[in-house]
Amino acid sequence: MPLISPRLTDFHGVHLPQADLAFAVPHLDEDIPLYLDPFLLWASPSQQDQALHTSLINAFNQLGYSYRSGNEDAALDTLIRASECDEVGLGSSAKRKGKRIGAEKAREILELFKRIPQYGHAGFRHFEEIQFFVDGISKDRISDIACNFIKSFLIDFTIDECQRLRIPTAACKIANLYDYRQYGFVSAEGVELPVHPETGEPLILVPKRWLRFTPWINYDDYFKHHCPLDEIFHEPEDIGRVQVLAFNRDNYGAVEKYIAEKERTFADCSNDPLFSQIPIVSAKRKLKLIQNLKTGKTDNADRDYEDAMCQLLPSLMYPQLDFAAAQSRTESGSQIRDLIFYNNQSHEFLKHLMDDYGSRQLVFEMKNVAEVSRDHINQLNRYMTDSLGKFGVLVTRHPLKKPRMQSTIDLWAGQRRTIVTLTDADIAQMVELFESGQRLPLDVVKKKYVEFTRLCPS
Repeated sequence: MPLISPRLTDFHGVHLPQADLAFAVPHLDEDIPLYLDPFLLWASPSQQDQALHTSLINAFNQLGYSYRSGNEDAALDTLIRASECDEVGLGSSAKRKGKRIGAEKAREILELFKRIPQYGHAGFRHFEEIQFFVDGISKDRISDIACNFIKSFLIDFTIDECQRLRIPTAACKIANLYDYRQYGFVSAEGVELPVHPETGEPLILVPKRWLRFTPWINYDDYFKHHCPLDEIFHEPEDIGRVQVLAFNRDNYGAVEKYIAEKERTFADCSNDPLFSQIPIVSAKRKLKLIQNLKTGKTDNADRDYEDAMCQLLPSLMYPQLDFAAAQSRTESGSQIRDLIFYNNQSHEFLKHLMDDYGSRQLVFEMKNVAEVSRDHINQLNRYMTDSLGKFGVLVTRHPLKKPRMQSTIDLWAGQRRTIVTLTDADIAQMVELFESGQRLPLDVVKKKYVEFTRLCPS
């Protein structure tokens, strides 16, 4: 079985947690659901970031100047080429492949320079404003346009990070590299970048300090908190996006007022972390919910148990283990739910699991049962493949009965595979350590492992 949601760093043996890296680690089989927010460049105290934002806005406004000056075809072609940036792997695509906007949508955007006098005269201060006038412009489109216009910087950043981390690179051809001297995209040969191991396509890294789940300037925020609905329609509850966009095109002042407010509160704008731990109070609530659940499937107790664990365990394990995925699988007619973690080997215990068991990833299988059966042990055993390694964690309610414990010992003796069990009591201890901060919750897993090895024949 291949790695679950493999990352560039895993493929090249870079054993550092995401929290310790300056960039968002690219996933090889899907996009990261984060987006470059141009406003973070504008709001940054870094002169470099501010200069990048200026160059980005200048490039976009140059399209408007060209379009209004009669060079419509060139401006349209440049905007279309800027509208998708597959190399960065940001967004919601399941295959790291997006789709460019069409000529009609590009023309609708560039017509704003003619339709709205303020843009025709002074240009945009924040090109994200196009989403308030043109339908179908979402956060992924804003992000891709920004990435394409500053791609030269992103390439330099990627090269520096790869050299620092010794990530292999290859000479690549970049089809769309914006040239500020020519006001258009050019191609470049021999650019040293990391590549996708299967497709050979170049990968570009993005500083995580620029990433958000939703841009600071966004339509939903404008509609809910700033749009003068009463001026658009007498029954605001029936208003649609098309009506709002049409109103905005004829009433630029409403958008201008919103932008001024977002600029005034820029200090509240910060990047979103790729993973956020739940608060301690939430962890304690999840623990209480788990402890009060009945075993089995009555009243969906099994699903409630799994859902609670899916929210609790990733926070308890972070940052020593980065969360990879929660997934369901079917074996012998039984639905099984697992939590998969990347093994960054950032802790001596995790490095031991890699060295002795080949655990590039760790699987935690959840069982809300009164008593673990032989089938449960066998199900997890069959799941521990060469990629996942020969170490697994069974998360269940109570300690194993003596026969089942013996089954795990026999498994170690015969195949050198290890299954440790985390019970309600162990989860409670992990939450206690999470709250105190004096030791790592991971130490509970290590303790259970040490206890297990002492039972195994020497």
